[in-house]
Amino acid sequence: MDVSRRDFLRFSVGAAGGTALSGLAGSGVNLGPVVAQAQELRIKNAKVTPSVCPYCSVGCGTLIHTIDGKIVNIEGDPRSPHNEGTLCPKGAAIFQLHVNPNRPTQVLHRAAGAAEWEVWDLERAMNRIAELVKKTRDETFIEKLPNGKLVNMTPAIFSLGGAIHEIEFNQVHQKLMRGLGIVAIENQARI
Repeated sequence: MDVSRRDFLRFSVGAAGGTALSGLAGSGVNLGPVVAQAQELRIKNAKVTPSVCPYCSVGCGTLIHTIDGKIVNIEGDPRSPHNEGTLCPKGAAIFQLHVNPNRPTQVLHRAAGAAEWEVWDLERAMNRIAELVKKTRDETFIEKLPNGKLVNMTPAIFSLGGAIHEIEFNQVHQKLMRGLGIVAIENQARI
């Protein structure tokens, strides 16, 4: 293994620093106040907004720290009975969900057979989705089964939801899907 002089110095300083900190901690020096002060400086003057992790149906509480409207930190909410301030690896990466430069911020559409994506405005995309839902429902709607039983359903549309939305949105979503006659509904919120 080739180790340059620079790498050797870097490893030596890191090992010496780790040894010094562990020696302090081992000798009974309480590093808690120093850690607390460092944490406080990181989010000083930040507005704290409670929120919920978007990834699964557990609904872990989070605290979002913003400065001038920009997210600077997201961490678990210690007041949450679900997670008591801890987050799983996905939840701990929520910050990247908001600041990742690769995150799509526009509606992209790729027509059938096309090789390139086209940027659409949101209204155009929503209108197209509504057209396709109505067309599919009209073409596949089943009012009665062959035995005469009234079912008012469409088997051609499936709804897949997530736990990122609050319960009120999920309730409205369920009413819309059932009102359209959609029976294949799956949601982590399990309404």
